[in-house]
Amino acid sequence: MRRHSCLVFLFCGIFLPGILGFPQANTSIDCDSLLPNYEGEPQTSAPPYIIAVSFDNFEPGNEVQVTLEALGDAGFKGFNLQAREIDGDVPVGTFKITDPNTKGLECHNMTNSAVSNANSDVKQKVTTTWIAPQDVRELQFIATVVQNLENFWVGIQSKTLTPTHSESVNATGKSKRKVCFSV
Repeated sequence: MRRHSCLVFLFCGIFLPGILGFPQANTSIDCDSLLPNYEGEPQTSAPPYIIAVSFDNFEPGNEVQVTLEALGDAGFKGFNLQAREIDGDVPVGTFKITDPNTKGLECHNMTNSAVSNANSDVKQKVTTTWIAPQDVRELQFIATVVQNLENFWVGIQSKTLTPTHSESVNATGKSKRKVCFSV
């Protein structure tokens, strides 16, 4: 009887999380493609999620509050959120982890360049803080959101954020770039 109880406990510990929940310990979302690491096709319908940001403009070093939120009662268990320049495919800036349901990820050898779920609890909303880097052009926050193993959306986008000024132009509007001439 004792052996039978151990086997049942072992079975439940190994297989039940994969059947009932997302994510398993080894489930992740790829930093580049934003696709989950399991078989399945992303939904093509409009996502029941939005990405809201606290500012339309930013300067290097600014902190922007970013919220990923379910519309209605959709809920979600997994996600990957990044900031990317328009038409870019590499995360920019870093996230300050402030929500216990989130954790930072390292993409392209940059610590906290993306943020993901810290647990498989169903969430209605997560909030994080993004810190703007130097020399970034217009950008959007982009996310993959996993409702469950069968339903996930890839490429959910926020509105576009614009830098308030370019590093190459000073207050007079003249370029700060040095011009070299050879004779």
